[in-house]
Amino acid sequence: MIDIKILRENPELIEESCKRRGMDIDVQKLVDIEKEYRALNQKVQELQAERNKLSKECKDNPDARVQVKEIKIELSEIEEKATVLKKDLDDGMGWLPNFLAPEVPDGYVDEDNKEIRKEGVVPSFSFERKDHQELGELLDIIDTKRGAKVAQAGFYYWKGKGAQLCSALFFWTQQQLVNRGFELFMTPCAAKEKTLFGTGYLPFFADQTYGLENEDLALIGTSEQTLVGYHADEMLKGEDLPLSYTSYSPCFRTESGSYGKASRGIFRVHQFHKVEQIVFCKPEDSHKYHLQCLDNEEYLLKKLGIPYRVVDVCVGDLGAPGYRKYDIEAYFAGFDGYREVTSNTNLTDFQSRRLGIRYKDKDGKKGFVHTISATAVTDRVVIAILENNQKEDGSIIIPEVLRPLVGFDVIEAPKK
Repeated sequence: MIDIKILRENPELIEESCKRRGMDIDVQKLVDIEKEYRALNQKVQELQAERNKLSKECKDNPDARVQVKEIKIELSEIEEKATVLKKDLDDGMGWLPNFLAPEVPDGYVDEDNKEIRKEGVVPSFSFERKDHQELGELLDIIDTKRGAKVAQAGFYYWKGKGAQLCSALFFWTQQQLVNRGFELFMTPCAAKEKTLFGTGYLPFFADQTYGLENEDLALIGTSEQTLVGYHADEMLKGEDLPLSYTSYSPCFRTESGSYGKASRGIFRVHQFHKVEQIVFCKPEDSHKYHLQCLDNEEYLLKKLGIPYRVVDVCVGDLGAPGYRKYDIEAYFAGFDGYREVTSNTNLTDFQSRRLGIRYKDKDGKKGFVHTISATAVTDRVVIAILENNQKEDGSIIIPEVLRPLVGFDVIEAPKK
C-alpha cells in the first residue's frame, strides 16, 4: 500500500511509477476522491461538534431541538456519501503498485532481465540427454498420468526414490536456513482474503488463486502469505528485528502456463512445494537482507552442484508489490538453457502498510517494517538435479550433501 500522504502531496510520483510499469491507473481521479472524502470528514466533525453543543441546550430551547434533528439528517446524508467515497478510495489505493527501485531494468519480457553473473559449470554429455519427464517415467519416480486421473492436469505424484529425494532436499534446506538464523514454521495452507490482500496477491494475482467455496479462505500460493500475515496488526519491538522465518509448504496456483517444451512435465503446474524465506526488518536494513537472502539461495545451489545465473528482474516481470527482485535461473540440461528456480523480492513497506505491521524502538521511534520474500528451493530444483546429474542409462547421481538423508547415491531404473 502506498502512503496516502504521497497521493495528497506528490501524486506525480505515483503517476510516474504506474506509467513505468505500464499500468493504466487514473491517479488524478483518486486524488479528487481522497480530497472530497477528506472534506466530507471535516464537515462531519464540524456538524457533530455543533450537534453536541446544541444537545446541551435542547431542554430549555425548542429551536435547538429542531436544529439537532436537522443536523442528524444532514449527517446521515453526508456519512452515507462518505462511506461510498471511502470504498472507492480503498479500492483505488489497493490497485496502486509499489514504487520501483531506480536500478530496476526497463522491459516487459524475460529477455529484458539483466544478467548479473553466472556460476557453476554447465554439464556436458556424450549422449542424447533426456528431460525430467522422460527421466521420471524411466525411473518410475514422477507420475503425471495418475495425478491427472486423481485431480486434473497440472497435478502429479513424486514416488519412490523421487519422493525421498524431494523430502531430503526440503528437509536439508530448512536445516541450512535454521543454521543461518531463520526460525522454522509449519503454517496453514489456507488464508483469508485480508491476508491475501495484505500481502499483495489480491487484487493483482486474483486469477491465480484457488478460492474455497462459501468460505473466506483460499489455498495459499506460497507460505509468504501466511508467514507475513503472522504479524498482521502488530507492533514489533525494534530491538527484535530482523525476524527471519522459513517454512516448507505445498503451494497452489490456478495458472499452469502454456503448452510446449517450456511447460513439459512438472515445470509449471497447479501444485508445487516450496521452502520460503521471509524477513521483517527496519527500512534502512532491507537492502542488506535482500542481498543476504540472495546469498542463501546461491549457497544452496552451489552446495547442490547446480549451475545457475542471477538476473536483475525487469519492470514488466517484477509484480506490482515488488520494489526490486532478483531471480536465480538454474541450468536445465534437458531444456538446454536457464530457467527460473527462485525469486527474491524486496517489498519495502508495501505489505506492512496493508497489514498494519509496525515496529517501535526503545526511544519511541515508530514505523512500518520492510519485508523480504525469497524462495529457497522448490520442486524445480529437484528437476534440475535430475536433468543435470543424469547418466546415459537414465540413472541419476544424488548430490553429495543429500546422500546421508536419502540413504543412497544413485537412482536407477527399476528392474523389469
